[in-house]
Amino acid sequence: MPAFFLSMNLSALARSIVMAAATALSLRASPPVQPSMLLLDGGYAGADLVVVGERGVILRSTDQGQTWQGAALPPAPTLTGVSFARGTARGWAVGHDALILGTTDAGRTWHQQWQGKNLEDSFLDVLALDAQHVIAVGAYGLFVTTADGGRTWERRKILDEDYHLNQVACGPGGTLYIAGEHGTLLRSADQGATWQRIDSPYDGSFYGILPLDARTIVAYGLRGRIYRSVDDGANWTPVANDQRVLIATALRLRSGTIVFTGQSRGWFVSRDAALTITPWTSPPTPAVAQLIELPGGSLLTLGEAGAAILAAP
Repeated sequence: MPAFFLSMNLSALARSIVMAAATALSLRASPPVQPSMLLLDGGYAGADLVVVGERGVILRSTDQGQTWQGAALPPAPTLTGVSFARGTARGWAVGHDALILGTTDAGRTWHQQWQGKNLEDSFLDVLALDAQHVIAVGAYGLFVTTADGGRTWERRKILDEDYHLNQVACGPGGTLYIAGEHGTLLRSADQGATWQRIDSPYDGSFYGILPLDARTIVAYGLRGRIYRSVDDGANWTPVANDQRVLIATALRLRSGTIVFTGQSRGWFVSRDAALTITPWTSPPTPAVAQLIELPGGSLLTLGEAGAAILAAP
């Protein structure tokens, strides 16, 4: 989760536990919910959508984002990331207060799996490699992993510096990548057992890496910065962009088109594998944290305005 979303959430922390405690027991039978709260991440659990956000909210949709219901979960602070193991009902959600939640029923119910001793720690992203291996990353170098489906978790230090680790991604060949602040780019070829630094083309914050194939990756972040590499990060080429807006997320659609967005009104499209980008005049939206392509080709946006559906570019 980008730093500007992290700072936006701090004001909600004081309210989150009280709000969650008051609603947790009633969520299972709750009526449809209007997803207008701050939402920060989402993904598919089988055919169902699951999204997470402020005040510990977790919502599920069985009709591709048309309607939403609350999930049953223990009291939780703001949740920043969610990921499901492909082909299973197992998933994990992470957030503030160094918290990791788990589900075994595709997001209908959740339970606490791990919590760090320092409640000032915040997770920013989580990636389920499969039903056993999960990686969670966060602020100040926070890195926690499990190899047994969440029964035990190991906290490790993979950087000498305490930089924020904003996103963890997996390429089509299984290579893992982490993007973070101060130009931090990392690569792992062994499911996260070891990590190597990638020489960075920029000393500002990166909010994500989008792998396009086994060797081509795109890094994006502050001030409209986008860089492209065709040799797995050995060399980088800047992608021209004169709009200096924060780019928080990027998604390659099934058509091959890549969409970049983040800060309000900052939308860009590439139709040539990120060699070039052009501004996209989409309907005005507040800041966006995540994009999900729906089966019909439209885009589900998650961010300041909650969940909204846009026609694809």
